[in-house]
Amino acid sequence: MKDYKRDIEDKLLQWKASDTRKPLLLRGARQVGKTTVVDRLGKHYKQYISLNLENEEEARLFRDYRNVQKLLEAIFFLKEKSLAEPDTLLFIDEIQAVPEAINQLRYLYEDAGWLHVIAAGSLLETLLDEKVRIPVGRVEYMVVRPVSFHEYLGAMGEKSLIDQWNKVPMNEYAHQRLLDAFHTYTLIGGMPEVVQHYAHNRDLIKLAPIYESMAESYRNDVEKYARNTTMVQVIRHAIDALPLQAGHRIKFEGFGNSNYGSREMGEALRTLEKAMLLHLLYPTTQTDWPLLPDKKKSPRLQMLDTGLMNFYAGLQPQLIVLKDLSSIYQGKVMEHMVGQELLAAERALHYQPQWWVREKKDSMAEVDFLVPVQGNIIPVEVKAGATGTLRSLLMLMDILPHSFAVRLYTGNLSVNEVETPGKKKIYLLNLPYFLAGKIKEYVRWLIEEKGAM
Repeated sequence: MKDYKRDIEDKLLQWKASDTRKPLLLRGARQVGKTTVVDRLGKHYKQYISLNLENEEEARLFRDYRNVQKLLEAIFFLKEKSLAEPDTLLFIDEIQAVPEAINQLRYLYEDAGWLHVIAAGSLLETLLDEKVRIPVGRVEYMVVRPVSFHEYLGAMGEKSLIDQWNKVPMNEYAHQRLLDAFHTYTLIGGMPEVVQHYAHNRDLIKLAPIYESMAESYRNDVEKYARNTTMVQVIRHAIDALPLQAGHRIKFEGFGNSNYGSREMGEALRTLEKAMLLHLLYPTTQTDWPLLPDKKKSPRLQMLDTGLMNFYAGLQPQLIVLKDLSSIYQGKVMEHMVGQELLAAERALHYQPQWWVREKKDSMAEVDFLVPVQGNIIPVEVKAGATGTLRSLLMLMDILPHSFAVRLYTGNLSVNEVETPGKKKIYLLNLPYFLAGKIKEYVRWLIEEKGAM
């Protein structure tokens, strides 16, 4: 396998160089690569100290020493490092295992500002109670998500494809190879262990034990998520039902053909959302900023990773032989993958892809995604068909004040001039699926080509 860099590594180097640096809380679900990116950052320091607070000996340090100086003396002694070396990174992994350590971040910032500190934990929000609060204003955040398509190409050693993906506009001759690569990426997903194994072996069959191990580890975490034994069963059901519900609008009551009510299933799904195993994407009915989600409406379920969804929904054998992935599972696989790419392109911790609905008796409409570009709302549809099938998108374009919209499909990069039902002339930017993570850049390119919005 080629050695490849995660995009967040550049952000971490910027954090290292910042004069206003604070202790960093690195967020993300289990097994998305948090520890790996910090270990790689550690190579840029003269000293690197890594602690895992699921290790009782290391956890006890934070329980026994409340004084920062004594705590650091104990840590540096245990790891045989020098307190006199200022170029040191301290990594506190699985920090949620010792709530006292979360409180200590404040004092590490105030009393040991010379030390570079990163903490990571998969379950922080699910475990914090009223007595344990993340010190506001004393920490900063970054999020690690599954491997993006761009990062996947790096893992595969596809330098020429990376160059084309980065080029705006790309060359048409690279289309088929990029589409084929995206097909495989959509099939296996972006969990780092899966990507690493596939890059080394190029064998889809050998990935099955990895998916199964991941799912089992999430099930085993349920006791940590749940507030009581009843919720353990509800959350386990939610985890098992996720792959078949991902990509769809859901109702909490009876979720996954269960007898669970709205209240308990809603709590279970929101708990898994805090653990970053899923996103509940509520639609908006608005057409101007700020776009507020309407939580009275049914959300769309976005799972952590499309590859996990495909494996557990039994879709991988069908996807392998298809040329157009939007033709299976009611187009939900590709729509889900686009959502994953939009998430990967954003580093804000609480970013959620947005989408639009109009639910009136005589005017039902739904647009897959809304992407902000230069202060404007750009509607995005994930489609395989002709432009004439974009009824909801064209309806929304009659309301919006600009003339630019996006369709994602299997075809080549192109721009069509289209007329809406209200006789408005718009530019429809047709992008191949693999450019989902580049929507903003391509819309800006189109604006420059066609003039002001």
